[in-house]
Amino acid sequence: MENKNKGITLITLTITVVVLIILAGIAISSGGNVIRKAKLEELKTNMLLIQAKAKSYVEEATFKMGINPNEEKKIEVRQEIYESETGAQLEKAETIPTEFAIEDSTTCYWLTPATQEKWGLNKIEIEENEKYLIQFDETNLAVEVYNTKGYEGKYSLKEIDNIQE
Repeated sequence: MENKNKGITLITLTITVVVLIILAGIAISSGGNVIRKAKLEELKTNMLLIQAKAKSYVEEATFKMGINPNEEKKIEVRQEIYESETGAQLEKAETIPTEFAIEDSTTCYWLTPATQEKWGLNKIEIEENEKYLIQFDETNLAVEVYNTKGYEGKYSLKEIDNIQE
C-alpha cells in the first residue's frame, strides 16, 4: 500500500501568494488615485464656495463705486466692503506668494477666520500652513480664489478647475 499525501504543494502555494501580491498592488495604487481625486475635489469645492460668497461683495463694491470712480473712491469702497467689520472682514494682502503670478495686488485679500464664520464656511478645514487669497475684479464683476497649498503646482481656481482626472 502506498502512502499518498494530500495537501498543498509548494508550487501551488507560491502561485497563490504571487497572485495575492499582484491583487494587493492593484488595490493600493487605485486607492491612492481615489484619495488624490477626493483631495482635489475637496479643494475645488472649498474654492468654489469662497468664490460664490465673495461675488456678492464684488457686486456691492462695483455698485457703490459707480461709473468711472477715481482711485480714492475705489480705496474707500474697498475698505468699507472688503475690510470693515460690517463688510466681509477680509485682511488686505500686503505680500503675495510669487507662485500666484498676480501682477496687481491692490484688490487681493486673505480669507480670515472671522470671514469664514460670517460667510457660514466654518466647515472648511484650513491647515496651519494653508491660506485662501481672494482677488476681486470690480471691472469685470469677477472673483479669483487662490490657495497657498495648491494642487500639483496649481494654485488658482481657474488652474485647478482645468485639471482633468
